[in-house]
Amino acid sequence: MVSLFLRFVKEVFMQELRKPTILSVSRAAKSRIFEVQAVELQFSNGEQRVYERLKPGHRAAVLILPVDGEELLMVREYAVGTERYELGFPKGLMDPNETPEQSADRELKEEIGLGARKFVHLRTVNTAPSFMNNPMHIFLAQDFYPCKLEGDEPEPLQLVRVPLNDIHRLLHDPDFCETRNLTALYCLRDYLNLPTTY
Repeated sequence: MVSLFLRFVKEVFMQELRKPTILSVSRAAKSRIFEVQAVELQFSNGEQRVYERLKPGHRAAVLILPVDGEELLMVREYAVGTERYELGFPKGLMDPNETPEQSADRELKEEIGLGARKFVHLRTVNTAPSFMNNPMHIFLAQDFYPCKLEGDEPEPLQLVRVPLNDIHRLLHDPDFCETRNLTALYCLRDYLNLPTTY
């Protein structure tokens, strides 16, 4: 009986997947910032579907977790999607010809007025691969020096210092719920080998 089950699992779940064929790509909608594409696909079993996605971009982004001694530096910034101020980390798109580390350093200078001498790459994530391709490089930053650059924020961001030993409370705070920020904070917790309970 077990061998029949294992053979079924092997046949059904272990078969090699073949990417669907893209039959066509057309513009479904366009705004000042976004373009939605309709992508007609044919799967290996002959099924056809039309999926919508944001037009693939060529710019990655960075998110930085600045740790100053025993404190995590965060920013409070207005988010039009939730129509409220959200607590999060400095982040932004990479400029052309920047390395991820250069971009992380620039974003820190623009958003919190500090440069960093030390960056540790924690992870690269893609938040919604079903709808868009938007890699984000997550960095830990340390060893700061004052340096302010002009950014693109419409108003100054509020700097918020959070004790590292409050990370668990932050992870369980229902108002701290943005996916990228949560992912980054879990990466930092694991990197620092902090206990997983509070």
